[in-house]
Amino acid sequence: MPLLEVIQTRHLSASIRLTDTTAAQVDQYAAFIHASADEVVEQALSYVFSKDRDFQEFLKSSEAQKITPTLRVRRGPASEPAEQPPRKPANGAANGSTLAASVAGSRA
Repeated sequence: MPLLEVIQTRHLSASIRLTDTTAAQVDQYAAFIHASADEVVEQALSYVFSKDRDFQEFLKSSEAQKITPTLRVRRGPASEPAEQPPRKPANGAANGSTLAASVAGSRA
């Protein structure tokens, strides 16, 4: 029996919009826990999904199977890795009240 179990997870890239305040807090939380912004978003969403009892019940319904996807998943060439590090603006600041952020989510 092996001492280690390696679980391979398929990651994909998606584009979401966050307020500038939320984007800053994601970066601050990532620094706080010494992780990437992608990991913060992934773990935060996983936590919320697992703790929301109403959502867990919804997932068991036939309605959950009929949703129309709205997440903007980036499709790239087959030779390109699915996950790339997000790019930060050269000046380090975001313009406007919202900004686009790149996140990676896992899909089993």
